[in-house]
Amino acid sequence: MKRLWLLFSQAVTVCLAAYFVVATLQPDWVGRGAPQRPTVTLLQAPAAEPEQPVAGSFSAAARKAAPAVVSITTSKEVRQPRSSDPWFRFFFGDQGTRSQTGLGSGVIISHDGYILTNNHVVEGADEIEVTLSDSRRASASVIGTDPETDLAILKITLDKLPVITLGNSDQLSVGDQVLAIGNPFGVGQTVTSGIVSALGRSELGINTFENFIQTDAAINPGNSGGALVDVQGNLLGINTAIYSRSGGSMGIGFAIPVATARLVLEGIVRDGQVTRGWIGVEPGELSPELAQTFGVHASEGVIITGVLQGGPAAQAGIRPGDVIMEVGGTPTQSVSQLLSAVAALKPGHEAAFAVQRGDQRLDVTVVPGTRPPLRRRQQR
Repeated sequence: MKRLWLLFSQAVTVCLAAYFVVATLQPDWVGRGAPQRPTVTLLQAPAAEPEQPVAGSFSAAARKAAPAVVSITTSKEVRQPRSSDPWFRFFFGDQGTRSQTGLGSGVIISHDGYILTNNHVVEGADEIEVTLSDSRRASASVIGTDPETDLAILKITLDKLPVITLGNSDQLSVGDQVLAIGNPFGVGQTVTSGIVSALGRSELGINTFENFIQTDAAINPGNSGGALVDVQGNLLGINTAIYSRSGGSMGIGFAIPVATARLVLEGIVRDGQVTRGWIGVEPGELSPELAQTFGVHASEGVIITGVLQGGPAAQAGIRPGDVIMEVGGTPTQSVSQLLSAVAALKPGHEAAFAVQRGDQRLDVTVVPGTRPPLRRRQQR
């Protein structure tokens, strides 16, 4: 009996020792220790295939176009306007010059290193540095500029450049989805989305030749010169300006169509400048008052208020008071339309003009000249 009791006590001791060891090292096994925290059951979507983007996503377009969009940093030396004044130097010291920097964007459009951007991004710059999306940097040279469309062509020398694919801006429709890619406020490359709000915007006082794509995709300072692309990642325009009262995006941005940019690019690369037609007239918007003053029976068209003596229009017989109705069979209902139509003419080649003079409609043949540079031009 005494032996059984001894065995029992030893067994109990071993069990208690094992219990305390387990309770110390693995309290969950015996239902002791810290209280269990509640858990939340979540539903996780299955992983999508890499080749299958999420429905409604623009990631494929962004991946295609974004590598060809670059950031542009400019610098120029600015001299204090009154630094040569001895009294100014006496009171304020020799201010000398200071470096002024600017930010913008650009689009690589060829493997040769040509970059499209805005003229106002690089105008007056002493140094231009381009940063690619892969962090490579290069100094850029200005091949040519066209202030009348606010476009500029730069060139860099780097290998294996990503190049954007050109789209067809002439096939755009209001309501089409678009993406704006650029470097707003210098924070780094940014992609925003929106739709085409309007087409053919003009008379905004931004450029001489205006035929803007209007979009509500967010465009901010630093986006200038960046890309406006379609949902396939093809270039539709060069972002240029915004309408804003605060300096930031208010949902009204403007881009130069790629069709215009392509003509400027080809002209600058081939000839060193953009060649446009010119007839030497001073046009005005037709109003009932002007029509009555000049005695012309027309309700639409562009009235000519002045003609340059000896210019192409004067040689063709166009006079002040004439109303130009058509250029090359295309109606002209505003000064901007006439300006664009004349600029598209090839210098030295005859063009047909439909003119209203008094109560007579005349067909006039004009041989346009070459449009003078902006700084010397007085007539259109």
